[in-house]
Amino acid sequence: MKYEKTRQTVLNAILDCVDMGLIHGTSGNIAMKDPDEDVVAITPSGIRYKTMTVDQIAIVDMNGKWLDGPFKPSSETPMHTAVMRARKDVTATVHTHGMFATICAMNWELKPITPPQCEFVPVRVVPFTMPGSDEVAAKVVETLGEDGLSCLIKNHGMFCCGKNMAQAMAAAIYTEEMATTTYYAKVAGIYEPMPEEAIKKMKALIAADQAV
Repeated sequence: MKYEKTRQTVLNAILDCVDMGLIHGTSGNIAMKDPDEDVVAITPSGIRYKTMTVDQIAIVDMNGKWLDGPFKPSSETPMHTAVMRARKDVTATVHTHGMFATICAMNWELKPITPPQCEFVPVRVVPFTMPGSDEVAAKVVETLGEDGLSCLIKNHGMFCCGKNMAQAMAAAIYTEEMATTTYYAKVAGIYEPMPEEAIKKMKALIAADQAV
């Protein structure tokens, strides 16, 4: 099977997202660029993830054209491939419909509550546009900018990216954590995100690989 290692990485990641409750049923999708060729492995459309096998992961080119796999690629393929084309540093992308990220996407840009969350800010909000469209893909690219790792999509969910699957998955996990802590803190009336100066210092430490 071609691209087996890349396909397996995508399958492992989607199963981890299911186990963590970030993805339910067939919602959400994950993609990864192959390290040797200009192709992308992406979860297929409408297939339950818990029973998915590695050969069912779809392969598309960098423009989203379906090349291989028994099932058509995710309807959100344009969003994943658009980010990879725009950002040469990105090789992995994660899109989830996590409950708290989706709630916060209706009105709130996220700020870090704890130090590990600092790596993934700013987390801005993309205005609602139809899922699967080139328009939402373009807006996600614009919102992430040159170095963003995470954004929320109004009435939809979140989109995260990274230099590898580990970073993209971490972005998804900590963005959902940020959304969860933000929601409960605001409901409790005790919301107090980290100060801007502390965020800058933490981001510098993380970038230098000196964070505890």
